[in-house]
Amino acid sequence: MALSLAPTHLKRYADVARLLVKYGRGPLVEQLGREYPREPGTDAAGPDPEELARDLEQLGPTFVKVGQLLSSRADLLPTPYLEALSRLQDDVEPFAFTEVTKIVAEELGVPIRSVFAEFEEVPIAAASLGQVHRASLRNGRVVAVKVQRPGVREQIEEDLRALTELASFLDRHSSAGAQFELEKTVAEFGRTLLAELDYRREARNMVRLRANLKRFPRIAVPLPIESATTARVLTMEYVEGRKLTELDPLTRLDTDAEGLADELFEAYLHQVLIDGFFHADPHPGNVLLSPDGRLALLDVGMVGTIPADLQEGLFRLLLAVGEGLGREAAELALEIAERRENLDEEEFRRRVAEVVDRIGGSRVAELQMGRSILAVARAAGETGARIPTQFTMLGKTLWNLDEIGKTLEPAFDPAASIRRHAPELLRRRMARRLSPGHIAAALLDAKELAQEMPRRLNRLLDLLSKNELKLQVDAIDETELIQGLQKIANRIALGVVLAALIIGAAIVLQIPTRMTILGYPALAMILFAGAAIGGIALIGSIVATDRRRR
Repeated sequence: MALSLAPTHLKRYADVARLLVKYGRGPLVEQLGREYPREPGTDAAGPDPEELARDLEQLGPTFVKVGQLLSSRADLLPTPYLEALSRLQDDVEPFAFTEVTKIVAEELGVPIRSVFAEFEEVPIAAASLGQVHRASLRNGRVVAVKVQRPGVREQIEEDLRALTELASFLDRHSSAGAQFELEKTVAEFGRTLLAELDYRREARNMVRLRANLKRFPRIAVPLPIESATTARVLTMEYVEGRKLTELDPLTRLDTDAEGLADELFEAYLHQVLIDGFFHADPHPGNVLLSPDGRLALLDVGMVGTIPADLQEGLFRLLLAVGEGLGREAAELALEIAERRENLDEEEFRRRVAEVVDRIGGSRVAELQMGRSILAVARAAGETGARIPTQFTMLGKTLWNLDEIGKTLEPAFDPAASIRRHAPELLRRRMARRLSPGHIAAALLDAKELAQEMPRRLNRLLDLLSKNELKLQVDAIDETELIQGLQKIANRIALGVVLAALIIGAAIVLQIPTRMTILGYPALAMILFAGAAIGGIALIGSIVATDRRRR
């Protein structure tokens, strides 16, 4: 894909280039910096990580979301930058109320007063993608209405096209781009962001998450009002409460903070390891403490999914990390990682073991599970392995949970919570495997095996009775091996013949004769010429063969 010369794209190329030059740290930027050097006079240590968050905010909604994505990519950025981006504020100036009424009327197909008895003009929250207003339906029910910012989809789609072109260019013209698969990363990010712009998807996430968490009485998820929800307008239950970041010491004393933190952590372990569907952005600003002492999870536009085959590996890895078992955690991480040609397995094991072993010696106040998971992902990226995206997203989620746990109860121990809930989580996993659907699938497999077994057994016995049973071992390609040995033998034989020609020519050279070429015996010169031609042919064959193999 060629770089576009459209003015909007050129501006975005320049914006990204300035960021790369200004923030020359981390494995990706360091490699790009070697191929595209920094400007003279730029501070080699790079500016403060918080400045990166501010720069991304100034570049608009697409880059705010890029920052949120990068906050989970420990294989691309150092820890200080991950911390700064995880606190990236998505608060912007609200757009005019006239635009709000226009969008709501267009989406719902009726004037705003036909659906809502009251609709507050001043939003209670404003972000780069949309803003939230408090309102009440015609039946008096209090709701929160999220309205998408006008023109934001068009802007994001244009930015994504420019970023895709730039990523494709770097993949083709830089080793760092090829190593980190930038075009693939941008494509994945684009799918996530465009899906987040469809509020109907967020409404479905709310319904699913509410059903999955019904076993946790102190965790609340607001439900959408489907009759007043469209792609650009999301109407949901209004949750009264205060952000965890705004709680005062007196409120914490009147709250079972430790119990809430433990139940929230168990709820997320259940989402990740049992349901395979989890709220991926639980930072303290997205969690409210309601007056009745429950924790409400807001903004479920960003969710993560984990396949069933990966859940088992993550469960075992979390247990190993929680117990501080470095070697076991390294082996488990290696099992779920995507191996590349430049993977240094020993270095990977050593780095992961060091990260996990530190947990065993950490004090409770210092322990951070999310940071440890992201450190494992970083070690993977720097040693040539690629950890699944779900793993890094889980690390960021646990990191946010660490912050919530410490905000509620400074002495909260996430590793102890994992150990405490592991038996119950294992029981739920077993119960899930024993569901009617799984049992029916297992019975169908058993039925197929029983039907095929007699035929396969008869065939095996027939082959044994006729002495025709063969065991094929795919070790080496015998044909290619024999051909290689023949080539070696041919080259040795040709070398011996050439040596004999040269020796014979040297002997004949001493014998006087009437037939000469350039004053030398003709036979000797013919032998020398034959040896020279054969030597040149042998060298050409060797060079051509080696080039084809490369």
